[in-house]
Amino acid sequence: MADVVGLPSFRSLRVPSYLLASNNSTSLQPLLSHNQINFSDKRICLSRFSSSPRDQFLSFKVHATVAETDQPKWWERNAGPNMIDIHSTDEFLSALSQAEDRLVIVEFYGTWCASCRALFPKLCRTAEDHPEILFLKVNFDENKPMCKSLNVKVLPYFHFYRGAHGQVESFSCSLAKFQKIKDSIEMHNTARCSIGPPKGVGELTLESVSASQDKPVGST
Repeated sequence: MADVVGLPSFRSLRVPSYLLASNNSTSLQPLLSHNQINFSDKRICLSRFSSSPRDQFLSFKVHATVAETDQPKWWERNAGPNMIDIHSTDEFLSALSQAEDRLVIVEFYGTWCASCRALFPKLCRTAEDHPEILFLKVNFDENKPMCKSLNVKVLPYFHFYRGAHGQVESFSCSLAKFQKIKDSIEMHNTARCSIGPPKGVGELTLESVSASQDKPVGST
């Protein structure tokens, strides 16, 4: 499916008549000899030209057809089966309880957050390098009550959970401080014998999760 859109810089292309003299005619040849021109990976089709003799100008009306792409938005991309989007409190609690002894890294992000977008590709590569870790993505705007209960006040923000230990760490982090995430993975992803699922899984509530939160942190 394709939408027809007008590009402001190409709606009307006016060329002085003196440029159309015989000695300059070749300068327009590349434009007139091609059906298509590519700008920024979007295909622009020159489908119709109309000329007007008034004021000794030639007007070209370019109708641009930009093909829609099926590429997901940056926050919709997942590194693999160990990276999951969380859409509700129930999904969040269920994912934590089912993770058992696995290390769980929760990223709280905003689609409008430039720091979140800059950090995300590196987070995806980390998820690919650590298939044993479960990565949960929580959209702040879609889950505001839960995020506020978990003291998430700056973005991007991260929580680390591990089995019966519950939450083991939380902090805000930018791309420049990504080493912070690597250090936490090295600390909390150590091999150990199974310590079973979190205590009271059957009665796990948001209050029991938020009770282990650190005090609010400021922006990095």
